[in-house]
Amino acid sequence: MTRTLFVTTALPYANAPFHIGHMMEYIQADVWVRYQRMLGSKVYFVGADDAHGAPIMIAAEKAGLTPQEFVARIASGRKAYLDGFSISFDNWHSTDSPENTELAQSIYLGLKDAGLIDVRDVEQFYDPVKSMFLPDRYIKGTCPKCGAADQYGDSCEVCGAVYAPTDLLNPYSALSGATPVLRSSEHFFFRLSDPRCVDYLTQWTQDGKLQPEVANKVREWFVTDETGAGGLSDWDISRDAPYFGIPIPGAPGKYFYVWLDAPIGYLASLVNLFNKRGEDVAAFLADPATEQIHFIGKDIVYFHTLFWPAMLHFSGRKVPNNVYVHGFITVSEEKMSKSRGTGISPLRYLELGLNPDWLRYYITAKLNSHVEDVDFTPDDFVTRVNSDLVGKYVNIASRVAGFLSKRFDGRLSAEVGADGGELLAQLQAQAPVVAELYESREFGKALREIMALADKVNTYIEAHKPWELAKVEGSEIELHQACTTGIEAFRLLTVMLAPVLPGVATAVADFLKVDQFSWDDTATLLGEHTIGRYQHLMQRVDAALVDQLFEAPTPEPGLDAEVAPAPGGQELADQISIDQFSAVDLRVARIVAAAVVEGSNKLLQLTLDVGEAATRNVLSGIAGVYQPTDLVGRLTVVVANLAPRTMRFGVSEAMVLAAAHADESQHPGIFLLEADSGATPGMRVR
Repeated sequence: MTRTLFVTTALPYANAPFHIGHMMEYIQADVWVRYQRMLGSKVYFVGADDAHGAPIMIAAEKAGLTPQEFVARIASGRKAYLDGFSISFDNWHSTDSPENTELAQSIYLGLKDAGLIDVRDVEQFYDPVKSMFLPDRYIKGTCPKCGAADQYGDSCEVCGAVYAPTDLLNPYSALSGATPVLRSSEHFFFRLSDPRCVDYLTQWTQDGKLQPEVANKVREWFVTDETGAGGLSDWDISRDAPYFGIPIPGAPGKYFYVWLDAPIGYLASLVNLFNKRGEDVAAFLADPATEQIHFIGKDIVYFHTLFWPAMLHFSGRKVPNNVYVHGFITVSEEKMSKSRGTGISPLRYLELGLNPDWLRYYITAKLNSHVEDVDFTPDDFVTRVNSDLVGKYVNIASRVAGFLSKRFDGRLSAEVGADGGELLAQLQAQAPVVAELYESREFGKALREIMALADKVNTYIEAHKPWELAKVEGSEIELHQACTTGIEAFRLLTVMLAPVLPGVATAVADFLKVDQFSWDDTATLLGEHTIGRYQHLMQRVDAALVDQLFEAPTPEPGLDAEVAPAPGGQELADQISIDQFSAVDLRVARIVAAAVVEGSNKLLQLTLDVGEAATRNVLSGIAGVYQPTDLVGRLTVVVANLAPRTMRFGVSEAMVLAAAHADESQHPGIFLLEADSGATPGMRVR
């Protein structure tokens, strides 16, 4: 049955590049969307940047940019990630848009008309130097519970206590260092505690729209004790100027809190898409057949299962049909942290030349319909990809395609024999099982089913041994049928893997000379059909290349870095002894030649005179900053005793030293170190 679907992922905050957690969510949603499209469903898959809020306003000010310029700089880098991992969004937009402004103000006015907006005086800390009310994370002081210094205004990182900012001892502004003062201000509240909201959400959250474990967790938020404490609380939806956000209608100097307009960004992106296509978005959303599906992480369940459906329902709009929640991604069972070397940069993954379908497969193989964390372990990644994708799946085509080209001009046999027919029937009979697993987001189980089928195909090929049949006179028919069975089976497996491996599926369609796959292709065979000449589809993962993902970690740009930046945006490394420093041989070098590295937009090839009999070849990631002609003749500093390193584009025999801020999105630039005039190549830096 075909469907009409409006699908979204959580909106990333526009203060940093994507990290591996974003890509996990996008891959999960994209696999499901691609499967739905293969069924023939009409899917509108949209995303956007979450662009508002105090953190972006403050970060922009520090970078010397307007908030709009700061967000635009982050947004300009999104395409490389999304295209690189074949994430098939139909539209990518921003919450800082006319569509979102109109929708947010309209929804607010609808809630106001429904009697669900209150105005109350609230006392907050105010920074007299910055002339602004301070969000909780911009207030620091001494924990009132354990006495730990320099703790944030909402919770203590030492003892875990949660408190109000006004409970802090010796509070100070993390922006100016000034002692904040309490000031009263009018705030706007969405009355989530209203009996109408409570009754509606009690029903909405428990009628199958959420996974059972999520529904159970949400149920806890409705519970009150014998004193009446607990239950749903009203939501403060306003912030005072200065604030980067959407103005509240009829309330000068007041703006919507970023979390009010962020989910509305889903609708804004959809409206933007429909307007570009000249389609009627109102009719689309009014159609009862339209399903609204959200994929989100477990850290934002409260917003998406309480505030979001209540906002939509009581402003007279369509509510989500399902909210699918997933866990976090860890690296070697540790929480992601680039500063600890346990983070993965998706862009670096692509720059290293690692196949994006490898990561799509590995993550998908670990996903299910429950709220469970996913762990990326480098050794497991290498083993699983090499074993499943190369050893089991691609191996099928590589073992039989050559015989078809050489002996039969690429033409498949009309008959496959009894055992070949039985094997193909087994694959076709299992396709509906795999389909149901995709539908229910049991992706790990789906891929295990597919690999079990691949094992059966390889067992068939081993039994028939086409490499031996090719040597036996009079075995042409059996050879033709065995190889045809292998290719027919390989095609069926490819159809089933297509939602996960879009890059490989496209290459296979070209090889087989067929149209792009639909799910209906699992019910048919090619029959007498001529295929193309087989070319290599996938190589094995090089473990050494995967190791490079974890080299030279730098802190992920984020809120903490904005509040209290370390020198250069990065904490100082642990102290070392003079002996440890002396072990690094730093030498003056002259750049005698420089050239662009073909195929890389990051590397320059440098020829260096380090005072030795021969020059050294160095590959340096400074192509985006320096032109080769500007470097020739310059003196610089290199790590001369670094072991030669084999890279994708050649061997690098030293490391040129350069300086850069850890957060290049806010402090762009790489600065090559230079030696003073009078220094000569080979001199040691002491």
